[in-house]
Amino acid sequence: MTATASTAPRNTAALRERARGALLGLAVGDALGAPAENLRPSEIRARWGRITGYVADRPAGTDDTEYAIFSGLLLARHGAGLTPAHVEAAWHEWIADRDEGPFRGAGFSERGTLENLRRGLAAPISAQHRHAWSDGLAMRAAPHGVFAAGRPAEAARLAAVDGSVSHDGEGLYGGQAVAAGVAAAMAGAPVVAVVAAALAVVPDDSWTARSLRRAVTAAHRGERAVRSAVVVGGYPWTDLAPEAVALAFGAYAAAGGDFADAVLTAVNMGRDADTTAAVAGALAGATRGAAAIPAAWAAAIGPARGTCLPAMAGHHVLDLADLLTPPAPDPAETRR
Repeated sequence: MTATASTAPRNTAALRERARGALLGLAVGDALGAPAENLRPSEIRARWGRITGYVADRPAGTDDTEYAIFSGLLLARHGAGLTPAHVEAAWHEWIADRDEGPFRGAGFSERGTLENLRRGLAAPISAQHRHAWSDGLAMRAAPHGVFAAGRPAEAARLAAVDGSVSHDGEGLYGGQAVAAGVAAAMAGAPVVAVVAAALAVVPDDSWTARSLRRAVTAAHRGERAVRSAVVVGGYPWTDLAPEAVALAFGAYAAAGGDFADAVLTAVNMGRDADTTAAVAGALAGATRGAAAIPAAWAAAIGPARGTCLPAMAGHHVLDLADLLTPPAPDPAETRR
């Protein structure tokens, strides 16, 4: 039987390969895209021509990777029983109640949430700040799709629970779309079904859904068409969830699920390039598995440095992928 968007893979080894692809792909995309963040394609071309690999001396994941690890560790701790109270407690334990660390690179939504939590506000009131529509949930949503492989609706539900502390409205929808898309890809769904799974979990008339549809419709015409279809011209901030999520899915669709093409398309479109490439990398990595990630790109990814979240220092995305997938059966047990 062919895996679909609603059936999880039965082969444990294949599932773990896709999980590793999703989370390593997220970290690779993040590291590739970080130098291009907030740049226009013309600025990228002026500096590097076309980005075809790492352009930083010491490539590493940014807040996107560290927050994805944060969300993954939450799932490993609580599983399907995750509640807003668990998420809020983790924000306090791992972020808000700690004195150390510069919180370097955190987005507006994370800073607004942190300020509210430190003022004693609880979820969902903690998400009532001026940037609840940001892509801060989308950047950390892939672990929900890995955990709920083959169950896009469950992945979207878990993403919404996670996001209840920090996001609202379109910010929640963006995270849910990413989680559902990764969950479908984890089950071997083709690109068109991955996109359909993402659209199925967000309101049809939402900004997120409209942008996503425009992006994938334009995908066959390449990255310039995708960018033109969804970018909000003249708006100074690049972390709009509907825009960033649509660019990521557009890059993934334009590449037909190919890993390198998907992340490089996202990177070279600029805007919130670390997040769009991280999401495109998670989708393509789940689709093709860790083996599809170029070895030199994968080798550059080490344990998180804790640049933004000191509590995440030392955690590796590959270890997280293994935590979120079922262990391989014990051969001794299978022989009994």
